[in-house]
Amino acid sequence: MGDQIVLEENESKIMGAASNDFVKHEAVTGSNNVVQDPDPQPHEGLEAILNSGHIPSAELEEAIRLIYGKRLPQLAIDSSITENAKENNFQILGYQMKAQVEQCRRPRKVRIAGIQNKIVLPTTAPVPEQRDAIFRRVGQMIEAAALAGANIIGLQEAWTMPFAFCTRERLPWTEFAESAENGPSTKYMKQLAAKHGVVIISPILERDEEKDDVIWNTAVVISHTGNVIGKSRKNHIPRVGDFNEVSLFSSIHWENEITN
Repeated sequence: MGDQIVLEENESKIMGAASNDFVKHEAVTGSNNVVQDPDPQPHEGLEAILNSGHIPSAELEEAIRLIYGKRLPQLAIDSSITENAKENNFQILGYQMKAQVEQCRRPRKVRIAGIQNKIVLPTTAPVPEQRDAIFRRVGQMIEAAALAGANIIGLQEAWTMPFAFCTRERLPWTEFAESAENGPSTKYMKQLAAKHGVVIISPILERDEEKDDVIWNTAVVISHTGNVIGKSRKNHIPRVGDFNEVSLFSSIHWENEITN
C-alpha cells in the first residue's frame, strides 16, 4: 500500500495482496559473528509475526500503534479466495478504514486493493519471458482482489519489470519500456479491468513513441470498462550518493493527462 491514502467516503474498504516473503532468523554469537540458524522457521510476513502470540499484549498494541497508527478492523474474505492465494503463494488481507462523515454527500463504501509482487524469472532470462511471467503472476492476484470485492486496484511502481532504476539508462532494462496506450501491459490490464469491472492503476516504464522515444515513469489509469482514461508521468527521484535515478530518464518533467 502507499504511504498515504486519501478517502472521501464515510466508510471505505482497503485490501492488500502481496507475494510471500519469508524471514530467516539469525543467532549472534559472543564473538560478534552472525551465524545462520541451522533450522530457520519461515514466516508469512510482519502480520504473522505480530499475531504469533509470542508478543505480550501491551507491547503488541504499542507495536501496532507505531507501525500502523492504530489497529484497524479486518475484513472477512471468503475462504475459497484465501485458499487460492495460499496455493499460489501470495497473501490477501483486508482492513476497514473509516473516513470523516460529510454533510452534503451520502457515505459509500469503496474497496481499494494495493498489490505488491515479486519477479518470477531470473533477470538473465529474455525480457519478453520475464515480462510475461510477471503478467501471469499479477493476473492471478488481480483476479483474487476482484473476487474479494475490490473496486480499484493499484499495482506497484514499474510492476512489469525488475526494479532496475540504476545510475544509467541502459539495456536490457529500457527494453521493458512500452507505450502507455498500446503497450503489452496496458492491453492486458484493459482486458482484466473490463472482465472484472474494476479500475486499475498500472505504473509502468513508458516509452513515448511519438516524442523521440523519451522514457517516463508513468501510471496508466484504466477504467472499469477497459478504456485508458489518463496517465500521470513523473521523474523526480533525487540523487543519493551514486544512486541517481534521474539518469534513467531522458527528460525531467511532470505531466498529467487525465480525461473525464
